Amino acid sequence: MSSALLPKPQMRGLLASRLRKHLIAVSLMSLGIILGFKFGVSEPRKRAYAEFYKNYDATKEFEAMRDAGIFQSAPPKKK
Repeated sequence: MSSALLPKPQMRGLLASRLRKHLIAVSLMSLGIILGFKFGVSEPRKRAYAEFYKNYDATKEFEAMRDAGIFQSAPPKKK
């Protein structure tokens, strides 16, 4: 009588069916994390670097650092 109320447990293929479900779930979650990192971190960082280097003058920065006395091998210009 009690066997009619409870379904039989799955004995064969239980691991394979659970692994298949978990593999799909993990794949979708990792894809979401990858896309979130790309559009949440990488792309804003690329835009920030592009904006910074749009008006960056390396020669002017070097001259400012040299005049400040940062470099030992490049003494400041005499005025």
